[in-house]
Amino acid sequence: MRVAIASDHAAVALKATLVAWLREGGHDVLDLGPDSDARVDYPDFGFKLSAAIADGQAERGIALCGSGIGISIAVNRNPAVRCALVSEPLSAALAREHNDANAIAMGARLIGEDMAKACITAFLDTAFAGGRHAPRVDKLGAPAFQKEPV
Repeated sequence: MRVAIASDHAAVALKATLVAWLREGGHDVLDLGPDSDARVDYPDFGFKLSAAIADGQAERGIALCGSGIGISIAVNRNPAVRCALVSEPLSAALAREHNDANAIAMGARLIGEDMAKACITAFLDTAFAGGRHAPRVDKLGAPAFQKEPV
């Protein structure tokens, strides 16, 4: 599977570890940077990640920053991408199964290396259930912003 990964400076060390681990696992990894821990702005790298997924350069994405919150917000600005902030394998699996998430975000200051790997494994190994979840996921790509629920 082709996986894109991006971070900010706070998560560059975790990103490097995960890139190597994913490649060892046979995945084709698109590392979108950064390459050092020099200060960068997480939205820039979140936007790169979402563009790579939306353009078909990668099937799935992994976004990392200090907390995972900021970069997940940036990634989710693209309506073709559904990025879930996860902290353990169950949330990663449910993000795929129920929400057809094509990206996950994690906080390097909050999650350890082993837990990050467990989340990624669950994320990559879980299929979207479809069925009753599909119409809801379809709405995520084309929000109506109505006052009343449909």
